[in-house]
Amino acid sequence: MFDRPDFGNDCIVVNVELSGEEKHVGEFMELVCSTGANVVGSVDIKMSRPHPRYLFGTGKAAELAELVAGCSADIAIIDHALSPSQERNLESLLKCRVLDRAGLILDIFAQRARSFEGKLQVELAQLAHLSTRLVRGWTHLERQKGGIGLRGPGETQLETDRRLIGARIKQIRKRLDRVDTRRDQGRLNRKKNELPTASLVGYTNAGKSTLFNRLTESGVYAADQLFATLDPTIRKLQLTEGEHALIADTVGFINNLPHELIDSFRSTLQETREATVLLHVIDASDPAREERRSQVQEVLEQIGAKVPQILVYNKIDVLDSDARDTLVESFLGEDAIGVSAVSGEGIDSLLKRIADRVRPTRRSGWLTLSARQGRERAMLYERDAVKEEQIGETGEFILQVEIAERDWLRFVKQTGVDGELVNRPC
Repeated sequence: MFDRPDFGNDCIVVNVELSGEEKHVGEFMELVCSTGANVVGSVDIKMSRPHPRYLFGTGKAAELAELVAGCSADIAIIDHALSPSQERNLESLLKCRVLDRAGLILDIFAQRARSFEGKLQVELAQLAHLSTRLVRGWTHLERQKGGIGLRGPGETQLETDRRLIGARIKQIRKRLDRVDTRRDQGRLNRKKNELPTASLVGYTNAGKSTLFNRLTESGVYAADQLFATLDPTIRKLQLTEGEHALIADTVGFINNLPHELIDSFRSTLQETREATVLLHVIDASDPAREERRSQVQEVLEQIGAKVPQILVYNKIDVLDSDARDTLVESFLGEDAIGVSAVSGEGIDSLLKRIADRVRPTRRSGWLTLSARQGRERAMLYERDAVKEEQIGETGEFILQVEIAERDWLRFVKQTGVDGELVNRPC
């Protein structure tokens, strides 16, 4: 077994294409470059089905080994999921580190995590991924055998590592549970204050953080790179005069997002599940925008985010007139809007659209209260719900009321007043 180097950024990129699978080579190269790796070579491998030993055939594996040796590469990055045994076999053959798609995305997340919670979530995902790949780190030690004097430390060390990883995972989950408790308390407070929440979701690098900064005048980090945002950020958003909401910026999604990350970031994605409305941000300049939209929808279904959506086609400022016309004719409508987070085009219309969606349902009509129900009348005035008042022949109060649905139901429960409003005064 070779000594695995723990440094070096020269890499070989291996694009594996299985028949029937859609490939996104450009996106994978962006992921590789996001880690800071120096690409010294690449190879494309097409095959009908995966090989159990190396993922691809032995002939292609031998060619890859020659390329790695010729380029003196430190790491081979495979654009496909590898089983632990396939990863171990490739490392033994190539004499360099081997990283699959999941490991690559985990490495990017580890670089971008800034908050305490984000670091814990990434570490949890890394440990879950590593726990299935412990054997390769100890193949240089003897395995335990049945005879006296033949027992080596290998299996003992594996068992120790598994226990240590299991204990660390348990400890991280406890810490994340405490973070979840604080987040739940914050959500309860927002519900108590009846503040609606809009959550930004979308494919990574669709411009969510730039749009977030434009809407809230914040300084959240935004960059033209994949997964620039990991940690959720919540800010106050002014919709119209006197109307406010909260808006949350969350982690971006990507094709074949590792399950370890989805599981680890469930608490963060809770902001998405609990939102009043989702702003699904789509890169209007991306030729594969509808495919990206479908992939985000799949992740939203995985996490159970059944929330009304507004499709926000961002970056319309980079479209030519023909592309804009196509976008307007094909996609923009009641549930979709085009904006530019950079120039500000369409932002006012977006705010109005959000306000219409999060504004509570209102009731309006006429209510008659007896002269003895002055307290109930005063409660309606406190809620600024009375638009007009008349005094009846017997001194009763005839009120024209306009009030939020939730406030009306609360008023009816507190006072026992008849819960129906009539169309005209009695």
